[in-house]
Amino acid sequence: MAAPAIDRRQLLSSVSLFADLAEDELSALLEMTTTKKLAAREVLFSKGDSGNQLYGILSGRLKVLAAGADGKEVVFSLQGPGEVIGEIALIDGNARSATVVAMEPCNLLTLHRRDLIPFLEHHPKVAIHLAAVMAARVRRLSERAEDALFLTLPARLAKKLLALANTYGHPTPEGVLIDVRLPQQDLADLVGTTRESINKQLRSWEEEGFVKLERTRITILRPEELTESARFLTL
Repeated sequence: MAAPAIDRRQLLSSVSLFADLAEDELSALLEMTTTKKLAAREVLFSKGDSGNQLYGILSGRLKVLAAGADGKEVVFSLQGPGEVIGEIALIDGNARSATVVAMEPCNLLTLHRRDLIPFLEHHPKVAIHLAAVMAARVRRLSERAEDALFLTLPARLAKKLLALANTYGHPTPEGVLIDVRLPQQDLADLVGTTRESINKQLRSWEEEGFVKLERTRITILRPEELTESARFLTL
């Protein structure tokens, strides 16, 4: 049986940046868009590339990363459906500030800078939403820096797992499944430590009955204990 046709208008309106547009405004914007598909582990763009396009994530998940001073990857964030990516370089016209890689097959909505900038000039609500997206990015980076300075590894890891559960969690009879493929190396990059340290802490929590580990999936069994860890374990 053939797959049902995808309603691109509905997909466009599901991207938070454009959720408040009227039907005629959506129609005008829709004419400017194209779609792009990525395979798992495919690079969307690399740090230093020219930034001429904005992407709305229709399906799939991406990770935003850069190389640290020691040459190791630093993962800034994970992005999923309804979020936008690539907005910084598109607005200021400079090179991309990070590399973005697909964690799984992705379907993206694409808007070119030459089309979006005039649209923003005539639709201030969208421009305000975009400013809010950028402000949220800055807040997350600031919070990450503070966590690295003031929180122990267990606290940072607990905080990150709870945040991922809030975004990607699905209730199960056992607890809350973080329904995103999350290799321990990616989790280590997100909290700024080594894969070995992540493995040791997760195994400890598994023995205590806080979490359940299944390959690249994690189920939080006792979120209240993780909440206490995130709240009180400081350096």
